[in-house]
This record gives sequence, structure tokens and C-alpha cells, in this order.
Amino acid sequence: MIWHTTMTTATLPVPRFDQIQLSTLKQQIEETIQEGQNFLTTFDQVPTESAAQLAVVARLDQLENQMNEAWGILSHLNAVMNNPATRELYQSLLPALSEYYTALGQHHTLYQTYQQLHDAPIFTRLSPAQQSAIKLALRDFKLSGVALEGEAKQRYAEISARLSQLSSDFSNHVLDATQAFYLPLTAQQLQGLPDSSIALLKQYGQQRELDQAVATLDIPSYLAILTYAEDRALREQLYKAYTTRASDQSDQPEYDNSGIMHEILTLRQEMAVLLGFQNFAEYSLASKMAPDVATVEKFLFDLAEHARQPAAQEIAALKAIASADGIEDLQAWDSAYYAEKLKQQQFNLSQESLKPYFPAPKVIEGLFQVAHRLYGIDIAQREAPVWHTDAKYYEISEQGNVLGGFYLDLYARNGKRGGAWMSGFRSRMQTPDALQKPICYIVANFTPPVAGQAALLTHDEVITLFHEFGHGLHHLLTEVDQIAVAGTHGVAWDAVELPSQFMEFWAWDSQSLNALSEHIESGDSLPQDLLDALLAARFFQSGMQTLRQLEFALFDLAIHQHNPALDSTAIQSTLQNIRQKIAVLTAPHYNRFAHSFSHIFAGGYAAGYYSYKWAELLASDAFDRFEQEGIFNTQTGADFRRSILAVGGKDSALDAFVNFRGRQPQIDALLRHQGWTTTGAA
Repeated sequence: MIWHTTMTTATLPVPRFDQIQLSTLKQQIEETIQEGQNFLTTFDQVPTESAAQLAVVARLDQLENQMNEAWGILSHLNAVMNNPATRELYQSLLPALSEYYTALGQHHTLYQTYQQLHDAPIFTRLSPAQQSAIKLALRDFKLSGVALEGEAKQRYAEISARLSQLSSDFSNHVLDATQAFYLPLTAQQLQGLPDSSIALLKQYGQQRELDQAVATLDIPSYLAILTYAEDRALREQLYKAYTTRASDQSDQPEYDNSGIMHEILTLRQEMAVLLGFQNFAEYSLASKMAPDVATVEKFLFDLAEHARQPAAQEIAALKAIASADGIEDLQAWDSAYYAEKLKQQQFNLSQESLKPYFPAPKVIEGLFQVAHRLYGIDIAQREAPVWHTDAKYYEISEQGNVLGGFYLDLYARNGKRGGAWMSGFRSRMQTPDALQKPICYIVANFTPPVAGQAALLTHDEVITLFHEFGHGLHHLLTEVDQIAVAGTHGVAWDAVELPSQFMEFWAWDSQSLNALSEHIESGDSLPQDLLDALLAARFFQSGMQTLRQLEFALFDLAIHQHNPALDSTAIQSTLQNIRQKIAVLTAPHYNRFAHSFSHIFAGGYAAGYYSYKWAELLASDAFDRFEQEGIFNTQTGADFRRSILAVGGKDSALDAFVNFRGRQPQIDALLRHQGWTTTGAA
């Protein structure tokens, strides 16, 4: 690895992104995979002594750390600076990586080593983190088919390799289909758009060497058109292009994900059956906090019942304001446009009126102040090589001791995967030489700077930044030195969103908003009338938004319970059936949302998208304690850090929550934070 150790104020060793060559990266990854394979090949006998068994565990941790760093850089570059050469290298190395991890998960001698260590008298004398790591490893061995033999074992390996490739193909199709579309706009079509949005669209045009504004399917462009464009036909054109990306309904059949989705579901089902589960949903929940599929379904449908009446009232109000504008057949491409009008009518508020008060540098500074007040940490930007001028590097310290580092890469651009995410580059780990400090990437696709001015964020983007930073704090503030359970490692997937959704609450706090806001020209903080309007509009359309999330979660769960797996027609029918039960606004027949549902087809949320709502209950209940004790109460912040952020996967998700809250989770706070009840804190 090429490290940057001179000519920089970064105190941690960071990658030399300005000098990384793909050929060098390829060699490093291949050597790392080969080193792991050599270890697995030569390790053919269970050590008899516990000390030797612990040495094997330590060796595997070292190999995993090397793999995380080598592969992590390529994976990151493939997501944020995607180009043919990077993509080709990523694709070419996937089979070897999959083969290695399949061999690791099915290595019977390794499994026996962990099992014997678990059963030995020394186990009770190990640290809680070591014990948890060993228990989770045993679970994962079983979920990786360690008990399989002969043809079944070989078939599992084939399925794993193919699924890795299919997920990558799915993601590539979504990215390519998104970036292949652009639409030059006339002055007439720009009517209704605010000046800042027009400037952005003109900037997109300049990037394509055109002298006119251009609409793209990048989120800042897409949302601007759907929210502000008076031209209804234009709104529908963009909506259709966006919701048919990578599908049989698009104009680019080469990016159609229909066959990939069918094959992914077929293979997942086959894998689950091989491992003794009835379906993939059961397999997925075997490693999550929720006890079973029935419990998840009941939770989702119960929440839908709470949301149904508010959503019905919200859609009625939306239809009424559209009707007053002469639109009697409100459609999906009208909802954002009339929601914006309704918000202005009800609260005298628009996202556009807020944006000048949220320049990105000020928002970031305010976010760091919130983190300091909650956890006593200091955050400073450091000079370090980056992959793009948009990216910045920061380090977190406490009383002069550096705890970790993170990169922010916040703006949409060509060659960057859509969405927002946190990914760990390096995990906290005790090495033979020193304590390795964690580093992560925090990535988003916000509206970029226009005309040399600082980027101006919507409040929705501010919330997203707080969300991803919450993930980052989970990775960076861990106090666990065992890599398998440090940070987000080993945390049940349906609880991993707790720290991120928890942080969102501070984007709605008046004290925080004062620290986050500063008018781009006057330097004034958010005025009281806008602050009052923003807080009053907090629950605007919360019922409709909740039902939309539940629609996705129930669809995800449904398609992973079917046996045999569904073809693309049946997938679409499943989605439509759930929409009929859940949605209050009918989607057009051509809508192919599933074809770009990367969370479940190219991410880690398969049969687990419900995690967002499951963890939101936990986050709401956790924040309820802050509401009782003071949202900047330093002792409460210290308790949350110690009980939730610091423990990683050392404690079970439920134990960690109970340690903080003093009881089992309750739904009351979630309902109140949606604006559906006025019940006080429990």
C-alpha cells in the first residue's frame, strides 16, 4: 500500500490517493487474497493448545484487516470515481475474492478450532469482545455452509461467486442508466424553478458543452424538476425516465435488470434451502435482532395501521390543492410539486427559502459542534491526498488523543454511485505493534457548488448528513480492539441504523439549527420565523413517507419468502399488490422501482430493508431519554457513547439498548416523533 506520511498534517497514515495506480492496487489485492488462500490451504489440523488456537484467531483477524484495506480502496474508488478501467479491475477480482471468502466460511478445521476454543475452560477468561467475536464466527461458519459436503458445498461456492457478480452488474446498470439520460431544456420548461436550480442545470449543460440548461437523473436535478417545474409534461418525462431506469420499460435495453433480479432471487432461495432454511428471508433474519419473519411482518403492518389515517388526510390535502390548480387526477409526478405548494401555504416555508441559510461549510462546522457537545470530541480538517477535489479529510480527537479519521465526499457528480453511505476503510484493532485507529468514508450526492459559491444544502440534505455522520461516529468512537466486533462489525443489521437515525434528531433542534445556519450573504443565523416554520413543518406528510418506506420493506420481505423465486413479471406483481394494500397514491403501470432498488439487489439489505423502521423505533426511544434529561446533557451523551457507540458488536443490540435505556424498547416515542400522538415521554 502507498501511504502518505510526509507533506501533510494528517496524523494517521492515509492512502496516497493522488498516486494510486490500478496496476499496483491489483497486485496488492491479488497478493492479499493469495496470502489468505495459502493460510487456508496449509491450516489442516486443529491446534491442541488454547494459546495456539487464539493465535489462529489473531492471524485471521490480521488477514481480514489486510483485505479490508486493499479491497476497500478499490471498492471505494469504484463507487465514487467509476470509470471503465476501475470497473473492469473490480469485476475481474470479484471471483477470486468470492472464492476466498467461501473457502474461509466453509473451512471445517477452522470451524473446529473456533468451536474447541469456545468449549475450552479458557473461554470464560477471555475478554467480552473476544467471546462475542468467537460466538459470531461460529454463527457465520454455519450460515456460510461449513456443514455442507460434496456437491452441495461446491454448489454453494458457485452460488456465492455468481451472486457477487450479479450484484455488481445490477449496480453498474443503475449507474449507467442514470448517467446515460440527459435532457436539454428550453426557457419555457424552466418556469417555476428557482434561480439556484436553474444555475445548477445550466452548469450540467456546460459540462456537456451545451449552451442551455440540462436535466439529468442525478438527485439534485431530478428533485428540482419534480418539485418546482410548472411544466407538468416535463415532470412526467423526468419521473418516467427515473422510475424506469435499468428496466424493461426504459429506452436502453442493455441496462435492463429484469433477468438479473430473477437470477439473484433464484440463487438466494437455492442458497437458503441448501443451508436448511425454507426461504432467504429466514436465512437473512438468522443474523439479525428480530427473532423471525412473522415478528417483522407484524411490526410493519402495525406501523402501517398507525400511519394510514394521517396518510389519508395528507393525500386528501394534496389532492385539494391540486384540484384548486385544475388538476383533478393527481399523479405521482405531481406529488412533490403540490407538496411544496402545500407546505408554503400551510407553513409559509419552502426548501428553497432555507437553502441560503445552510451553506455546506457552516453546516459541517455546526455538525462538529453538536458532536463536541454530545461526546466531548474535537474534529479538525487535515491535509491529505484525496481522489477528487470535492473530498476532504478530518480527524477526531479527545483531549489531544487522535481517535480516528474520516473523509467527506458530499456532492453529486458524473461517475459516482447515487445515494449516501458510510463505509469503513480501516477498523480499530490492536496489532502486534500498536493500536490501529479507525478511518471511514462518508459519501453523499448533495447539490454541488454552483458558480464558485459554497454549496447550499436543503434541510433534507442536512438531515442526510447527520444520518451518515451517525454511522461514522459508530465506526470511529468504538472502544473495542477486536476487529470482528469493532465499530459496526458484528452489529445486528437491523440495529446498525440506530446511531444514524438517532443523530437526525439534532437536525431538528433549535439550538443545533442556530449553529448550523448562516446566510450565505448576510451571515445571519436562521431567523425566528423560518425556524418556527421549519419546526412546525417537521411532521409534514410523515404518514405518506412512512407508508412509502413500509411499502419497500414489505416488498423486500415478500420477494424473499417466495419459493420458487419470482421472475420479473411476478416481482412487479408482488410490488403492485403491496402498493394496493399500503400506498395512498397509485404509481403508474410503467413504474419499475424494483429495477433500481440497489439496497436489496446490490447492497446488504436483502430481506432486511425493514431495518430502517426497526432501528427508527430504537433511535426514537433512545432520544426520548435525551428529551427527558436534556438533549445536550453531557452525562446522557456519555452514556449513549459508552453503551451504544463504544461497544460495537461486543454486546448484542438488545443488551446495548437496554444498557442505555434501562428497559426494553417501546414504540411510544416513535409514534410521537412522527407527529401521530402527543403522549409525553414514557
